[in-house]
Amino acid sequence: MSDPETLPVRRIQRIRHELQRRDLEVARVEQLSPNFVAVTLRGESLSSFRSDSFDDHVKLFFGEDFKRDYTPRSFDVVGQELTIEFALHGSGPASDWARQAAVGQHLLAAGPRGSMVIPPDYDWHLLIGDASALPAIHRRLEELQPAASVVALIQVSEEVDRRSLPTQAQVQWVATHEALQAAVAAWTPPKGEGFAWAAGEASAMAAVRRLLVAKGLPKEALRVSAYWKAGAAAFHEALEA
Repeated sequence: MSDPETLPVRRIQRIRHELQRRDLEVARVEQLSPNFVAVTLRGESLSSFRSDSFDDHVKLFFGEDFKRDYTPRSFDVVGQELTIEFALHGSGPASDWARQAAVGQHLLAAGPRGSMVIPPDYDWHLLIGDASALPAIHRRLEELQPAASVVALIQVSEEVDRRSLPTQAQVQWVATHEALQAAVAAWTPPKGEGFAWAAGEASAMAAVRRLLVAKGLPKEALRVSAYWKAGAAAFHEALEA
């Protein structure tokens, strides 16, 4: 691995979007696996929709007092269709809605408020996450070139939910937070300039970030986010040193 201080720093582009609420209609529902469903939404208001980064999030409103952040899995500009993937573990307003989602139903969405665009031309990429990060990881792999050097460490507890991913990635599936942290600890940074992205449960991601920093990755080469926190509702934040 090259000395981080000698490597050129690529510019992470931050883009702000005008915040807009959109009343969208369910166009399709696809059961991806026993615990994941993809819901495709459409509406004329999507003509101004932008999602420039795989780790963008939109806020979906399930009733007046309940909202959650979700990754735009894909967006069809021509067809004006936005696809969101839902994990169906446990019970709650969001997962309960996704289980019964049907064509013609409506859902209110807002955002993204902004995008953090990570250049695709790093020498290597490391993607880490639990089931909540799987849609973002899948989207990123689709966006990277087939020749890209990518390692993906993914925690999905049930094997039936471990999907086929683009072939350029070296994928390691694990079942627990502890196993995910062990996989990160065992990973060796390749030579050259790379970028490590991670998202998932707050305490697990804090541990992952400490492991990556201990391996000598500079803060400019890290993006670690807490998509959720055990025992907390509507939790989402970037983790810093």
